[in-house]
Amino acid sequence: MEKLTFYIVDVFAEEKFAGNQLAVFRGGAKLSVERMQKIAREMHFSETIFIISEEKHEGGYDVRIFTPEAEVPFAGHPTLGTAHIIRSEIANDLPEKVILNLKVGPIPVTFEKEKKSTVGWMKQVKPEFGKNINANIIADVLRLNIDEFDQRFPIEEVSTGLPHIIVPLKTLISLKRAHVDKEKYFNLIKNTWAKPILIFCPESHQGLDNISVRMFADCYGISEDPATGSGNGCLAAYLVKHRYWGKNEIDIRSEQGYEINRPSLLYLKAQEINGKIDVYVGGKSITIAKGEFLS
Repeated sequence: MEKLTFYIVDVFAEEKFAGNQLAVFRGGAKLSVERMQKIAREMHFSETIFIISEEKHEGGYDVRIFTPEAEVPFAGHPTLGTAHIIRSEIANDLPEKVILNLKVGPIPVTFEKEKKSTVGWMKQVKPEFGKNINANIIADVLRLNIDEFDQRFPIEEVSTGLPHIIVPLKTLISLKRAHVDKEKYFNLIKNTWAKPILIFCPESHQGLDNISVRMFADCYGISEDPATGSGNGCLAAYLVKHRYWGKNEIDIRSEQGYEINRPSLLYLKAQEINGKIDVYVGGKSITIAKGEFLS
């Protein structure tokens, strides 16, 4: 029976038992795609990641990411959490930079020491912007009233590796009230490039941060995600493109996961210069467990 070493990591967590849970498996090269998918379904976290190569290949480490339902080309918290494991368990001398080779291409993660902890920062791929979506349709999907949306800004498809539908709301009350009508959601995404829905508002649960977020992705078997690095990257690009705070750059803190008792904190930086938007998403990763999986 094959034994695989795996780790459980809390990502975008300021303390243990917060943030987004991640399972990181070593020895992925030994596994078929079907086996990786079954393991991801067994773990049943929003994502499970497999390290395919523990030696650098074209400058980075090959990895593959699976939700309980499908493989995805990119996801934020698996990228940060796996870079943290490679840095602490596989690479030598705690490197300041780890590159992961994903289906969207190489994603660099850099590490910065911050008092008693370390923050990982990933530079996401160049943003792409899709179509705008009618607010009345999204209101029906989220069971909200049309006047709860901030209609100064569009509902828009955005991707920095994994497309999301970005939805601006006015208040934290509306953010908390949102509840996905699954039948209407699946009807919506039959005709959209982006499948997950990310909603946000300019208020925080703690009163200390800039913005609050929720993300729904039943298409991937994730009813609600505790912390979404890919989605927050899309949001960062959106905020800069539309000058949400009247500037061509942001450096903010994004809260997520409070509604499902997994409080998370993501750091977002983005800047637009000469029509090009650079996006960085950061956060802390904490190793919770290490064990053997009998595959």
